[in-house]
Amino acid sequence: MDVGEVWQRVQPVGDVMLSGRPLVVVLAAAVVAVAVGPVWSVLRLGVTLVHELGHAGVGVLCGRRFTGFVLRGDMSGAAVTVGKARGPGRVATTWAGYPMPALVGAAAVWLAGHGWAPPVLAAVLLVLVAALVRSRSLLTVLVVLAVGAATAWLWWAGPELVQAQVLVATGIVLVVGAWRHLGAVAGAGRGADDPGVLTELTHVPRVLWLLSFALVCGWATWVVGTTVVAAIRG
Repeated sequence: MDVGEVWQRVQPVGDVMLSGRPLVVVLAAAVVAVAVGPVWSVLRLGVTLVHELGHAGVGVLCGRRFTGFVLRGDMSGAAVTVGKARGPGRVATTWAGYPMPALVGAAAVWLAGHGWAPPVLAAVLLVLVAALVRSRSLLTVLVVLAVGAATAWLWWAGPELVQAQVLVATGIVLVVGAWRHLGAVAGAGRGADDPGVLTELTHVPRVLWLLSFALVCGWATWVVGTTVVAAIRG
């Protein structure tokens, strides 16, 4: 492996044709992933991973220090960032978790359909390497390693069409997962969850924070839907 070969593999490849049978395969895989209980129970950890890294990434952008995160067997997680206890940075960091799977999912679908699967996979791999050193439990390490290994293989050895297919299916799963997580937190009504913390920090009612999450999820769903419809129409 040399620098030139690596550079070649992070270049966009142009529009990828996802219509016809390839798109049917993608949609079927996504439906199975979110509809079959045992499959979803595993993939939920991936949605939680994106949720927690959303907290971490926005926290770092807001000047906070990301010290570590964990994924738990009940599919929940926690990310720790150090900084001011209150203020816009803390609010943005806390808000970022629930919308992040939807945002990442929409971006993955749109970019995959426009030939950007290779650079997206390379970027995801870099994020996972950084996340690995901040993993604070055995389960977290195993999940990050598993996702990282699959991403590395797909980026280095996967055909261009397969890369795009996997990203589209993953994006759909993330968007659906974001809605499912939002439904769970909306029905829980717990003061210690993200909407509750946001309410404590800002005195803005919990329902408005839930609405803000839903608006982002709705926009992401629209992006995914229009991208898939455009692919179907060819």
